[in-house]
Amino acid sequence: MSTLACDLLIRAALVFDGQDRPGQVADVAVRDGRIVAIGDAAAESAAAETVDAAGLALAPGFIDVHTHDDLEVLRQPSMPCKITQGVTTVVVGNCGISASPVRIAGEVPDPMNLLGGAEEFRYPRFADYRAAVEAMRPAVNVAALVGHTALRQNHMDRLDRAADAEEIAAMRAELRQSLADGALGLSTGLAYASAYEAPSSEVLELARDLPASRLYATHLRDEFAGILPAMEEAFEVGRASGAAVRVSHLKCAGVENWQRSGEVLAALERAAHGHDVACDCYPYAASSSTLDLKQVTDAHDILVTWSDPHPEQGGKMLAEVAADWGTDLIEAARRLMPAGAVYYGMHEADVRRILAHRLTMIGSDGLPRDPRPHPRLWGTFPRVLGHYARDEGLFPLHTAVHKMTGMPAARFGLRDRGAVRAGAWADLVLFDPATIRDVADFRDPIRPAAGIHAVWVNGHRAYDGARVAARGHGRFLAPH
Repeated sequence: MSTLACDLLIRAALVFDGQDRPGQVADVAVRDGRIVAIGDAAAESAAAETVDAAGLALAPGFIDVHTHDDLEVLRQPSMPCKITQGVTTVVVGNCGISASPVRIAGEVPDPMNLLGGAEEFRYPRFADYRAAVEAMRPAVNVAALVGHTALRQNHMDRLDRAADAEEIAAMRAELRQSLADGALGLSTGLAYASAYEAPSSEVLELARDLPASRLYATHLRDEFAGILPAMEEAFEVGRASGAAVRVSHLKCAGVENWQRSGEVLAALERAAHGHDVACDCYPYAASSSTLDLKQVTDAHDILVTWSDPHPEQGGKMLAEVAADWGTDLIEAARRLMPAGAVYYGMHEADVRRILAHRLTMIGSDGLPRDPRPHPRLWGTFPRVLGHYARDEGLFPLHTAVHKMTGMPAARFGLRDRGAVRAGAWADLVLFDPATIRDVADFRDPIRPAAGIHAVWVNGHRAYDGARVAARGHGRFLAPH
């Protein structure tokens, strides 16, 4: 390695290779966007850029497997909310909502409005979206699912019913074309009103077009008391189609559901015997989405993050709004809608148990369009590394890295990503294991993490610990 000419040489880093094993001090050389060598580099090694990483950790760039960044990567391609926490790849199109293939006629249905306004949905074919990402070259790599709700709104006159045979056939054709154009698979958001009336048979018909190498990712029909039947519904889709199953943001939501994570994870384990099943989780005991009447309760706090008809109420608790208006919570929520909310509806013990499970990856589920976003948008990955791995000892640091690198790369079919090894793409993050932490919180959520020293995407520096590159070197990642 001493005479190897390279573009980038990172010296004396504690290297975590993404494979759930302790780090080793080594030098890493990069040329033409890929890692070309790992080992002891002699002083005379020729490199255009040399980084002294003594005392710091080097890991594969983090892969955020659950995002709603579909339009954000085009709207703000520097992606500061992700690149500043070490994320180099985002998976978009989750929860049944995607930017493509979409043809909006009228208002954007909830929850697709989480992505943007009607004028921003400019991608009637999946190939159009892929071309837009490839032309923009955002700071992060992008892989994309196709949303079930997106397909429904393309072909149905209203969403509060099941699709008929003709509509299902049209959705299947569009899904098949999207898969041919590079989609990872299909996602559903069956808990939302826009898809709740879709029976299992509708989803099964669509999933039959998923090759075994593609994914079925689902926001379960019920994350509350009915979570076990909802999980079984998801697993049946996987068994019937052969597609891998990814349960999105697995949680035990609602006070009456607290401390059920043991039986929920047991169901996940049983399904994983003989089939490719896994889940993702974010490291907070509060969720965030649109304001949903089904989730309005006085059993826990609900924070209003935005409201179209009453923007002045953003940042207030729903109970406070209701008291000011002299009404109950349901009526206050109706007046506020469409609106966004943070629901403080989980138990910390359940979050910890799910995070630590061997089948769990890390996904932020951040909402970049929210004017007062959940802090997970800016803090998820440093929070796992700093708070849960280092401070709480929930798992070793190398396991935390694995959950956000090697494991998601394998589970989502992202070849040559999520690894520090010769031949892999040089998506890399350099951080300080002693100081990395999430800084964003519920009071001040738009703040970059501490302890991230540098991030490279496809061998190019995207973040230097203080400044984000105005334009990046991200790529669209299609399955192989």
